[in-house]
Amino acid sequence: MAGDGAPPAGEHPYAGHVEGLAPVAFLGHGNPMNALERNRFTEAWRAFGAAAGRPRAILAVSAHWFVDATAVTAMARPRTIHDFYGFPDELFAVEYPAPGSPEVAAEVVAALSPRWVGLDHDSWGIDHGTWSVLVHAFPAADVPVVQLSVHAGQPVEYHLELGNRLAPLRREGVVVVASGNVVHNLRLLDWSRPDGAFDWATRFDQAARRQLVDDPAGLAALAGHRDFALAAPTPDHFLPLAYLAGMAAADGERPAPLVDGYAYGSLSMACYTLGVVTPTGGPQGEGGAPSAIPADPTSVPPGETHL
Repeated sequence: MAGDGAPPAGEHPYAGHVEGLAPVAFLGHGNPMNALERNRFTEAWRAFGAAAGRPRAILAVSAHWFVDATAVTAMARPRTIHDFYGFPDELFAVEYPAPGSPEVAAEVVAALSPRWVGLDHDSWGIDHGTWSVLVHAFPAADVPVVQLSVHAGQPVEYHLELGNRLAPLRREGVVVVASGNVVHNLRLLDWSRPDGAFDWATRFDQAARRQLVDDPAGLAALAGHRDFALAAPTPDHFLPLAYLAGMAAADGERPAPLVDGYAYGSLSMACYTLGVVTPTGGPQGEGGAPSAIPADPTSVPPGETHL
């Protein structure tokens, strides 16, 4: 189970897995309140963590570190970042005190060479895109976590390439967790549809699923889908998906759906994995959206809730 003791010295944590590859996940994180909830999505994240066991380290790719550069956290003790507004105090009280790993950060830089990657020793940390899923998947917070930024100035193809280059880290016991949402449009949230979706959101979500399962290397083709502009009006939450797709293409794998569903009309909660077999979070239906939302969501500008 996640959080058990570390593998014996010298033993590869995934020696018994197919080709010794560590698992990979794309987790649709949705509302930050999922960090405090138990629902079928958070149960699926827990199932992934249990199936992943005890990795050497976790490399997180979060939609919420969306900057004009590619960088990786390289501090020994990353801080927990509460990068959102308008939520209850109990959410701001959550801490995820996992250690960092300057050693793994250096391996990420080497894997992405000749692409430039900055080493962040004191700026960022573990943002809610990462900790809101890791508190479920790896609740003990005792596995080192390094976080890779999402370069805001680069197209899907660039992020696919980075995913491809990062694939060898799976052979070094590094689990990769990408966190975003396939469909993410805060300006069209419909609070009366806690588990529902607009037709355009369903169409794009299903197209993304077909693309991932049939041809992950061709993920960039989704930018031409008729609903892409609605599904990803800003690319920050979509781009982490490219890291899973790039690693799948590199290792000749096909992503497997972990759980699917929707929240508030314009959020897809779809999650995908590589390299593990886990039970799904159940059929699409009730129990998806967290029960707690900002006290007055209409008073918080959509771009500042940081879902």
